[in-house]
Amino acid sequence: MDTDCTTREEHAVLVGGPAHGLRLRVTDRPAVVQVTRPCEVEAAPGGVRAEALYVYRLGLPAGDGPLRYGYDAASP
Repeated sequence: MDTDCTTREEHAVLVGGPAHGLRLRVTDRPAVVQVTRPCEVEAAPGGVRAEALYVYRLGLPAGDGPLRYGYDAASP
């Protein structure tokens, strides 16, 4: 039984899409990173807001460099 409760933080870079080149830190190598960008709305009732959603998927290991997440244009 694995009792190690430590988390592992690593540097990552997003490749392609609207967030190309964005560098971030991730914990425990998530398979997917979701990026959002606020959209301008007109006369939004009750504080409703809209955001564009972009999905990046973990690619093959990059050796000694940061993890690489590639833009998935087909998602969501």
